[in-house]
Amino acid sequence: MGLSTHVLDTMHGCPAEGMAVTLYRTEGDQATLLQRHTLNADGRTATPLFDADSLRTGTYRLVFEVAAYFAARGVALPQPSFLGRVQLDFGVADAAQHYHVPLLVSPWAYSTYRGS
Repeated sequence: MGLSTHVLDTMHGCPAEGMAVTLYRTEGDQATLLQRHTLNADGRTATPLFDADSLRTGTYRLVFEVAAYFAARGVALPQPSFLGRVQLDFGVADAAQHYHVPLLVSPWAYSTYRGS
């Protein structure tokens, strides 16, 4: 079923339109860049990160450019900002299932879970 992500800006109560997100495949300490995206008006990538035929088992990393997003929204952030980037490392054990990685984020906190 593939891999997708969705980011909600909990400070403003809206999707995180314009946030940059990068996807990597990881093996130990090595990370290989796979994709770069800018989130749309719904806080999602324009297409799934992987469709059902492309997702493989293994470990991955999503990097969300949180500070840049909030600065672009006009939020006065301390320097250095509390959250610059949020890096989520996760595993795909069964590529036949759908993996959804949502992020709820503010300049001061974030939360994630395996969604559906």
